[in-house]
Amino acid sequence: MKEGIILKGYSGFYYVKWNNIIYECSLRGKNRLKKIRFLPGDFVEFESLPNEKGVIDELLPRRNELIRPPIANVDQVIIVTSLINPDLWLIDRLTVLALWNDVQPIICFNKCDQVNDDIISDLLSIYQKTQFPLVVTSAKKRIGIEELKKILENRISVFAGPSGVGKSSIINAIEPGFQLKTGEISEKLKRGKHTTRHVELLPLSSGGLVADTPGFSSLVLPPDIVREDLPFLFPEFEDFRRECKFSTCLHKSEPQCSVRQAVSEEKISKSRYDNYLSFLEEVIKQERSF
Repeated sequence: MKEGIILKGYSGFYYVKWNNIIYECSLRGKNRLKKIRFLPGDFVEFESLPNEKGVIDELLPRRNELIRPPIANVDQVIIVTSLINPDLWLIDRLTVLALWNDVQPIICFNKCDQVNDDIISDLLSIYQKTQFPLVVTSAKKRIGIEELKKILENRISVFAGPSGVGKSSIINAIEPGFQLKTGEISEKLKRGKHTTRHVELLPLSSGGLVADTPGFSSLVLPPDIVREDLPFLFPEFEDFRRECKFSTCLHKSEPQCSVRQAVSEEKISKSRYDNYLSFLEEVIKQERSF
């Protein structure tokens, strides 16, 4: 048996990478009977057959699993936003989902060549308080590309964000000749060169794997998040949360709330706090619906 990682599933076949070889694998009968779901990023044991074919025998334990996009064992989510009209609500939504799934969020502000330095500085000041890794890029001018390339080394990374912010352009800038490689892999996986309808892990020369995922504009918060969990998904709250009068403080309207005080003193970003309140109301409504 060999141990490899699934890059993509397509029409009942799974394309498993092992030592820079991609095997087209089917499932052993027991896996079909059990209706086990195999995802890109899953590590599997498989039997190799001639002509780079194979049969998947076992699904190895997952470290985590994302629902949208459907992918397993992710180390980090690169949240890409354009510096032109950035969607802070979506950024904050994605950071919450990443942390909830034990994935490191990294925020990438793209198209820096199209805005002035004041806009960049204002956005960085909002998110520096979160201690999330931040990178400013221009795929067109190759600004920040080497920094982002180092972040991706030997990691399984998901690129997420709305359509049109430059996710695919950044990925192609990171890997020289990547469009050609994407085309070659797409030929084997029977996928069109210019579509991103399915999740597909693509190997980088650094040894990492990246997924370019479909664009989206909103995400539903997981139903298992409860109101008491949400403050812990805003890391800049932590130091202040400990000083609140009540240990169960939700930082909404409770008296002697140190988090609200920190917002008023601009120690916590008001936009982040406002989005927190919006998410809190959503979580409370979800709780009431069950």
